[in-house]
Amino acid sequence: MKIYTKTGDDGTTGLFGGGRVAKASARVDAYGTVDELNATVGLARAHGLEAATEAVLEQVQVDLFCLGAELACVPGKEGKLSMKPIDGDDIERLEKAIDASEGQLPPLMNFVLPGGSLQAASLHLARTVCRRAERAVLSIRDGGDGRGGQDGRDARDAEVRRELIVYLNRLSDLLFSLARTENRAKNIPDIPWVPRQPKG
Repeated sequence: MKIYTKTGDDGTTGLFGGGRVAKASARVDAYGTVDELNATVGLARAHGLEAATEAVLEQVQVDLFCLGAELACVPGKEGKLSMKPIDGDDIERLEKAIDASEGQLPPLMNFVLPGGSLQAASLHLARTVCRRAERAVLSIRDGGDGRGGQDGRDARDAEVRRELIVYLNRLSDLLFSLARTENRAKNIPDIPWVPRQPKG
């Protein structure tokens, strides 16, 4: 099978379960951003992480592929995917990973800037993409206006399970904690944010 199909040359793409939508639609933006997030997590892993961090993120990448696949479905057709959907068990797994990571870290006394080690900086980048993915998924539900309006669209287009939103919210917290863990493992301090002093 060729990698190019030419079916998207008109600016549309197919959803799993049938039907085509504009590539600029909120749904395509959402699962495309989840794909970008997965790639940034893969990049962080390629830099070499602590064994515990690596094990957590290996499963996260599988989760993100499943999450993106669900978003790429025609609403109501998700049950046809031959995979276990993201659920409360996955969210709890992230929470336990956060607790384990935070248990090794000193209390956070101030905001920190993204950076330190290459590994930490990569995880901070993944964290920011995760937040953008969360916003993109919320944009499907909110009709793109941030207020919950549907802009006259079919209500099914806005169907997004709550578990997907909660998962991404927890994951961004986890990536922040893991970034700090990587710096600590390498004896590199987090970079504190020092506010600029007002004039006069």
